Amino acid sequence: MAADVLVVVGASAGGIEAIQSLVAGLPVDLPAAVLVVLHVPRSGPSALPHILNRSGPLPARHALDGEPLLPGRIYVAPPDRHLLAVEGHARLTRGPAENGHRPAVDPLFRSVAFDRGAGTVAVVLSGSRDDGTAGAVVLAEAGGTVIVQDPEEALHPSMPRSVIGHVPDALVHTAAELPSAVVSAVRLAAKRCAAAEFAAGKADPFPADDALAMETAIAELQDMTSAELPGTPAGFACPTCHGGLFELAGEPSPRYRCWVGHAWSPQSLLDELGAAFEGALWMALRSLEEKAALARRMSDNAKERGFTGAAARYVEKGEDAENAGALIRELIRRMDAPAGEGTR
Repeated sequence: MAADVLVVVGASAGGIEAIQSLVAGLPVDLPAAVLVVLHVPRSGPSALPHILNRSGPLPARHALDGEPLLPGRIYVAPPDRHLLAVEGHARLTRGPAENGHRPAVDPLFRSVAFDRGAGTVAVVLSGSRDDGTAGAVVLAEAGGTVIVQDPEEALHPSMPRSVIGHVPDALVHTAAELPSAVVSAVRLAAKRCAAAEFAAGKADPFPADDALAMETAIAELQDMTSAELPGTPAGFACPTCHGGLFELAGEPSPRYRCWVGHAWSPQSLLDELGAAFEGALWMALRSLEEKAALARRMSDNAKERGFTGAAARYVEKGEDAENAGALIRELIRRMDAPAGEGTR
């Protein structure tokens, strides 16, 4: 029988230790299924299920598409697949990446908010950037409980700190406190579900045309585009596919999706655009260095043939390229400098 309560866990850099600490303290009779998304490379195997099997009493393995989500089990998102919960079953998809990740935390959180509403406990652990924040906001609005690892002890505090800033009622606990906090939250969620007579497949916490349902459908790789969402053209390009981005209104900050569904938070988009800008600078620097080298070679060749005027022009072109290259090197150096550091 599929679990009525779902515990969803999201983590990134530095998150493995926190996940181990969490599952180590969960009881074998936990009346909830546990779904885990850890940012992992899209290629190559993931050892996380084996690690979690050794860390606690609950059996863990990579989720299988379509299998029922049973209580007392841990389901891990495999590499290069989003893990969703749909009508009490696991769903694996190659839907569009979110914040540059697949698997990503936000699609899982949104899907369980739509599928379970108040019957959900979300846990956000150590990680960089802010994947999981948008999903945590939606899940809290649906009546679920949001728990975050204390940023002061997280190896990478950005993810939990971002959730705390956007979900005022989020519960903050150290890694050692997480198991008991999750167990307590699961019991409360079970009571909420029982009071609402909610069961998988018998009630929808959101209307079918809600934006949340549409975004979950996009993550499932259904035949729809971001043009069907209540967004407006943002005037920016998607770092993944270079298509135009739509701005989706949100509190306290917007999010962005391209036509085919790649999603970005403002911070992730800013970071990716910065990385693209640096890449463009390096390409420009390479071209200028090649141009300067070619100009010097052509100048030497012209001198050997007695064309002094042409040689001088080539020297000038080479110097122009070298000067432009020096400016780009300075831009790259300033990008790497700590905030507030001036040029020296």
